[in-house]
Amino acid sequence: MSSHVPRSPRPHFIVCGDNPLAQRLVEELTVRLGEEVVVILPSAQRGRGKRIAAMPGVRVVESEEVSDEAFEAAGLAGARALALVDQDDLGNIHAALRAGETRPDIRLVIRMFNTGLGNEIRTLFADCAMLSDSRMAAPWFVAAALGELAPSHVRLPGRTLYVARRDEVAPAAVICGIADTEHGGQARLLPPEEGAADLVLAVADPAATDPLQRHRRWRNPVTRLLDWIRTINRPLVIAFVVTACLLVVSTILFATVGGNNLSDALYLTVLDAAGAAQPDITLAGPNKIIQVLDTLLGIVLIPVITAAVVGGVVTAQLSDRLGTRRAPIRDHMVVVGLGNIGSRVVGQLRDLGMPVVCVERDATAPGVALARRLGASVILGDAAREDTLRSASVGTAQALLAVTSDDVTNLQVALHSRRLRSELRTVLRLFDGDLAERVQRTFGIGGSRSVSSLVAPVFAATMLERQVIDTIVVGRRVLLIAEIPLAAGAELIGQRLGEVNEFGEARVLALRGPDTSLLDWQPDLDHVLVEGDRVLVVTTRTGMGNVFSSSSMPAVSG
Repeated sequence: MSSHVPRSPRPHFIVCGDNPLAQRLVEELTVRLGEEVVVILPSAQRGRGKRIAAMPGVRVVESEEVSDEAFEAAGLAGARALALVDQDDLGNIHAALRAGETRPDIRLVIRMFNTGLGNEIRTLFADCAMLSDSRMAAPWFVAAALGELAPSHVRLPGRTLYVARRDEVAPAAVICGIADTEHGGQARLLPPEEGAADLVLAVADPAATDPLQRHRRWRNPVTRLLDWIRTINRPLVIAFVVTACLLVVSTILFATVGGNNLSDALYLTVLDAAGAAQPDITLAGPNKIIQVLDTLLGIVLIPVITAAVVGGVVTAQLSDRLGTRRAPIRDHMVVVGLGNIGSRVVGQLRDLGMPVVCVERDATAPGVALARRLGASVILGDAAREDTLRSASVGTAQALLAVTSDDVTNLQVALHSRRLRSELRTVLRLFDGDLAERVQRTFGIGGSRSVSSLVAPVFAATMLERQVIDTIVVGRRVLLIAEIPLAAGAELIGQRLGEVNEFGEARVLALRGPDTSLLDWQPDLDHVLVEGDRVLVVTTRTGMGNVFSSSSMPAVSG
């Protein structure tokens, strides 16, 4: 185990992890918020180690595991907060328990995929927040795939807000403008001219439903029957149809050549086909011939029906296990990658009743079993191959979401998919923001999201003990809605509430006084701020750093 960069006497933060989220979180804390950070990771020369070690204000402790010795070298005893952001839930819990034995009062921020387990574990610690990056990011991917502005309403104490176009909202319902998406090629966040913002934050009324609900689909019995028929072996379907047609012909012959009325003809056909015919030498010649043919058809019909039902079910189960099950014909969603993000995305799409086809290379990925349990089709194969995408019916899909953890694979999948269908709505998971912009300009693929960029500000704010209530994605930029408490000695104390407003960076939404639990949604901007006031703001990531630094107790250097 080794460490780099001399220690600072200033209270610092500790981040454990070597992955994109760890890198983005360290960047948020150091570059944007100016904090000192110690990072525990296996190597400063592998993975994200080089990039992390090169950041200003970062000290690296190299350790293959998060041990007591690593915590001691990182200065856990004097740390302000500890973030455990590895992708291993049990490993993060183990590290949290280890840290709690040394510093039971430390602020813990733990990345957890299993939120149910996380809520149980959180009660074991004095000051702990469990965050799921996949749970936070999945709604953004779903909204982008459905062509929506925002994934859901923003539910706040005493009021629910939602994002909408200004022309779709009554003027009295508008809280504030949040972005000008029609100004040049890039959206302007929180523009100084309130009327210039075409994207607004508005008060939701009972008639303002969740924008995603308009896509909810009810699958009627006919649709379910057609889906079931598609799983049946095609030769069996042909045999069944031919046999049924012959029985219809038999009924017609009984009614015409045999001289029976239509009801008697149908009666004789059904009984003969079911094997209930009784020999009768007194019958006329045509009726004898028809009866024999019906009996033979019945002998064929019963095995066909049995094979269609039993074989169809077995074939569906077997093909699903082998990853070859047929996809819906059209208007479905194709999700490539069944990791943490992909699993959440599939779950939300299925909640909306959307037909989903998943493509995953690893048959043992946890999301494979989950997707099948939710009723999604699963194709096991390499999504970078066009034949795999064709088997997922990309050519008739509504949208494709490439959400693997590999940027190259996601880009390759998107390009192949666009070649199969040029108007396909494509949403990519890309870590590199510069790559995403160049991809958009060059290939016209604009739906890109970086999970770590979207959630890192929330993790950083949580480490700073600030409450980030929700986030709003505009293009590839993020706005945060946060409640900011004013600590003793904060720079903002004694200033007007209006001083918090920073055009382009932060805007006041509401104020909560120190002696009340209610939010004032129409606060007086001339109100003089006092210790204990809590300001609800919508802010950019840069604005978050500015507001947080001016609302905190000044750091005391040793």
